[in-house]
Amino acid sequence: MEMIDFLSYGFIQRALITGFFIALLCSFLGFFLVLRRLSLIGDGLAHVAFGSVALALFLKTFALYLSIPLVMISALGILRLIEKAKLHGDAAIGIVSSIGIAFGVLLASLAGGFNIDLFSYLFGNILAISREEMIFSILLSGVVLLVIVFFYHDLLSITFDEESAKAAGIKTKRINTILFLLTAVTVVLTMKAVGILLTSALLILPAVTSLQISKGFKASLLFSSLVGVLSVIGGIFISFGLNFPTGATIVLFNFCIFMAVFVYRRQNMKRRRIL
Repeated sequence: MEMIDFLSYGFIQRALITGFFIALLCSFLGFFLVLRRLSLIGDGLAHVAFGSVALALFLKTFALYLSIPLVMISALGILRLIEKAKLHGDAAIGIVSSIGIAFGVLLASLAGGFNIDLFSYLFGNILAISREEMIFSILLSGVVLLVIVFFYHDLLSITFDEESAKAAGIKTKRINTILFLLTAVTVVLTMKAVGILLTSALLILPAVTSLQISKGFKASLLFSSLVGVLSVIGGIFISFGLNFPTGATIVLFNFCIFMAVFVYRRQNMKRRRIL
């Protein structure tokens, strides 16, 4: 099949456009989360997203409309547990995520078991994304990216030294709240692309790949974005051409990029030692 024929399909165009914006969003936000050792929050909120999707299907309503507010509330719950209950981040994430997954399983059971719609959110299928979902994803991604750009310097400050940022007059609680809310929105948008079970991978892999070789924060952030976009677009092409599951293909392609960069870095370090 010629490339022009491949790109002429409407569902491929929707997948590529939506995937581009979601990849940018995950790469940008995931970079801050990885540096702050909050990368597992994506996994925790994804479990909450499972519960919210099960509730939406149970109530026969559009999943994104219900998932976004519920996952945002859960993100604030994790933040409050960290701040008020003095729990470590992983413990707070574990509490909220376990409640989310239990709630989802309970609702699925009441609805008569796991249906096809719920499975599509679990494993993702960006090739099946509708025009309305594409527009919704683009608009929300644009808003989140604009918020990240607007609060970029504050996010940068609390990422490296939160106490110093607080002493400098930055409202760290407000910035942390914004970061957690943005993560919640990102998780909900990502679940349609790669699925609830693989959402955290799209937040983590581009960032850790970039940190292997990039020098400087901005260079690392840009390289992370490049890796994220390349993995999503490449994964879509490969999955369609070989008839593989799209979400899993995107994540595995992302992992291959990580391994290639990791091997390159190790070989480069060996050469320097020899010289």
